[in-house]
Amino acid sequence: MKIIPVLLLLVLPIVQSADKSKIYEWRGNGRSGIFPDTNLLKEWPESGPKELFTVENLGNGYVTPIFTDDRFYITGEVDSMTVLYSFNLNGDKKWQTKLGKEWFKSSYRGTRSAPTIVDDLIYVGNGFGNLWCVNKNTGKIVWSKDNLKDFGGLPPLHGHSEAALVDGDKVFWTAGGKEYNFVALNRFTGKLIWHNKGFGEVSAYNSPKLIELPARKIVVTFSSYHLMGFDAATGKLLWSHEQDNYPLEKRTPGNGDTHCNTVIYEDGAIYYQAGDGNCGVKLKLSADGTSINQVWRNNSFDGYMGGIVKIGNYIYGCGTVKPNLISLNATTGQISDSLRIGTGGLIASDNMLYYYNQKGDLNLVSYSLGKLELVSSFRVKKGDMQHFAHPIINKGILYQRHGNVLIAYDIRKK
Repeated sequence: MKIIPVLLLLVLPIVQSADKSKIYEWRGNGRSGIFPDTNLLKEWPESGPKELFTVENLGNGYVTPIFTDDRFYITGEVDSMTVLYSFNLNGDKKWQTKLGKEWFKSSYRGTRSAPTIVDDLIYVGNGFGNLWCVNKNTGKIVWSKDNLKDFGGLPPLHGHSEAALVDGDKVFWTAGGKEYNFVALNRFTGKLIWHNKGFGEVSAYNSPKLIELPARKIVVTFSSYHLMGFDAATGKLLWSHEQDNYPLEKRTPGNGDTHCNTVIYEDGAIYYQAGDGNCGVKLKLSADGTSINQVWRNNSFDGYMGGIVKIGNYIYGCGTVKPNLISLNATTGQISDSLRIGTGGLIASDNMLYYYNQKGDLNLVSYSLGKLELVSSFRVKKGDMQHFAHPIINKGILYQRHGNVLIAYDIRKK
């Protein structure tokens, strides 16, 4: 009988250590799109900030780099293969690993799933929905999952684009199978912990969000026509919010099923932007996390892949029908202001917005109580393919990917 408490004491530090692990992931801390850097330039030269270095020959892709303290990791499609790279902060390559066949269908060929890094392990997917766990120091594959063979999962029309979510000993993944629709795996072994059949829909290019409540943790993500909230511990589907803009008879791949933006959670409310679905929405989440109620919906807040940020009482994101940068009042759901600078990817840092539109312009935008003003802009001319990759900031350096290149700009005040 005395052995049990001793075993618990031995196991407990391991569990606590896993919970406190530092996670480096898509769109920064909490997937918020807000980066903590300070003392950054408030305007740029006409030709743009100083270019520190360019990493070339990454291969086709739209994946942004994910930074740890001394490295960054990024993927590219080279000769139809997914290649995972490790670089130091000067842009020098440390290793590269071929993972498997990458998405080569349609005009959007290339990698699209950003790595998630926890301790010494990297979790990264490809356009077919396959998932790998890789040692971040050596590039050695620890385990992998074939989405079709292991879960019966199928990718959406333009390829699986999810950044894996990690919490404690679990890694969460939208497999998109009829039975194994959303899964939780042991992040160290790849063994299945739980699965939920959801609505049997394929993924919606969405990267999940973890919401931590006193009562439970909830994983929130989209499938083709539903926003879903799962109990992170058990896999129970707690609630859903249907994307009802397309009737059942018109729900075919490419029609109403593209919901790329990770949700925002703050003070009991979930905010999302699903331009190919219900557009801008605020949901009230119950205190125990088991139910939702819609507070408002705005059909003009219709971006679907550029990301959203919430700063104070305003939400910022792009539009699609009207290709603007938009500010939205989070209380009322009404548009406060807009700038006609195209549709694009958005992040924030040091009281400024950074907006990379699909024409290749990097824009620096100020905001004050929802009022938007374009401060500086320049065209990214290096690279190829579509301008879909989101910008990212690390240690005062602005990084922008364009196809097979990654460019590092110094935006620090001198």
